[in-house]
Amino acid sequence: MPDQPSQHPDVTNYANGTVKYRGANLDGQMHGPWEVFRTDGSLMRAERFDRGRQIGTWKTFDRDGRAVKETEFG
Repeated sequence: MPDQPSQHPDVTNYANGTVKYRGANLDGQMHGPWEVFRTDGSLMRAERFDRGRQIGTWKTFDRDGRAVKETEFG
């Protein structure tokens, strides 16, 4: 039986300890939802990947959490 793909969480922090980005990798590629944060901890962008390929609606947020930009990927 062939090996099943393996999904692993991925979290990177800034030097000050706050999360820089978090998501998961599948077979070494970004996969599923990802979040990117500013050094102050506020969410900057929410995005999705399908085995490394950008998909869906990516949203960029201001420091108050309001969506200020949306970009569609096929």
